Amino acid sequence: MENQSQPEENLVKKTCRELGITQKELAEKLDVPLGTINRWGSSEDIPKMTKIALYLMVENYKLKEGINFIFKGFEILKGNKAVVENFNGRAIVQN
Repeated sequence: MENQSQPEENLVKKTCRELGITQKELAEKLDVPLGTINRWGSSEDIPKMTKIALYLMVENYKLKEGINFIFKGFEILKGNKAVVENFNGRAIVQN
C-alpha cells in the first residue's frame, strides 16, 4: 500500500488557527480587504510577501508565548519569596 501524505493546510487558515483569530481579524491586521483574505483562504494563490508576513506573524506569536512562559516562571519564583537576580547574564535564585 502506498504511503499517501495529507495535503498541507492552507496558510491563511493555518495562520488564523495558530493565532486564534478570524479571517476578518487577519484582514484587519494585514490591512487588506476581507474578500482578499477569503480568496487566499480558499486557494493557494497567495503572494510571496504575504506568505512571508503570515509565517512571521506566527513565529512572532510563538516567541511571545515563550517569553510570557518564562516571565510566568519568574513570577512563580517571586511568589515563593525567592529573589531572582541576574548574575553574569544567568538567572539565579537566592533564598
